[in-house]
Amino acid sequence: MAEGLTHIDAEGRARMVDVTDKAATVRIAVAQGRILMAPATLALALSGHGAKGDVRAVAEIAGVMAAKRTSDLIPMCHPLALSSAKVEVSALADGSGLGVTARVKTTGPTGVEMEALTAVSVACLTLYDMLKAADKTMTIEGVGLVSKTGGKSGDWTRSS
Repeated sequence: MAEGLTHIDAEGRARMVDVTDKAATVRIAVAQGRILMAPATLALALSGHGAKGDVRAVAEIAGVMAAKRTSDLIPMCHPLALSSAKVEVSALADGSGLGVTARVKTTGPTGVEMEALTAVSVACLTLYDMLKAADKTMTIEGVGLVSKTGGKSGDWTRSS
């Protein structure tokens, strides 16, 4: 196996990690991201009355759906039975756009970091899709893992 890369075998080939012997533990991952936009676009998004409906509600649903389908999108991810997936879209405190937070939970032999990251990414893309008619200059940024709990490597939280 390549040094530190669990999805690469000794010959350099991609592989799905064998988690057969790993303990099933409660695993939680939280990810965040944001989409920056013009003030008028933010006001439209927050109004809930855009031409395509309540864009925040649709993005939250899209994020949950994406978390559940992560293994269909990321080749080496295990299909997981998620016990919870919550996505929240809210205005950023500085008024520059919308923040997206996903919290995903399972009990199993592997973590849910990719599911949380996928949920945030797809929610942000959904917001872009629904608001692009009003603002093509929007920017998605800062998608990253905030914290994870459970598993062999233990708990981890991003430092400020």
